[in-house]
Amino acid sequence: MEYKLAFKDYNEALKRNELLGLKCRECGTITVPPKMACRKCASLDMEVIKLMGKGKIQTFTTCNVASEGREDELPYIILLVELEEGAWIMGNLAGTDPTTASMELIGQKVRMAEGRVFPGDRYSAGEGTSPVFRIEA
Repeated sequence: MEYKLAFKDYNEALKRNELLGLKCRECGTITVPPKMACRKCASLDMEVIKLMGKGKIQTFTTCNVASEGREDELPYIILLVELEEGAWIMGNLAGTDPTTASMELIGQKVRMAEGRVFPGDRYSAGEGTSPVFRIEA
């Protein structure tokens, strides 16, 4: 069984500021980040698509304790975005002061700005990438 979109390829696309996902050919559900099967109907018949990277903030948290190797980034905002295509994805929020973040962020429209590359730690297989969003003006 082969992955339609390997996590390595997903991460490489994020580094190029592209957001890739999978669209189920059975039910049309969009899945991101990549999974082996559709998150709704469990079909394996998926196709790789490029997503717009636009959506709205559903929830967020301010991180004050970093994982190994990310201490210099503190504090930072982690958020959950509902993309216009329907999938939900976690990422970081840039351009907003984490010390003043409030509930007013919820519902704000965002656009993916860049992919954030962070170093691996002793528990990972190497560097990782996370989508970064900015509030749309």
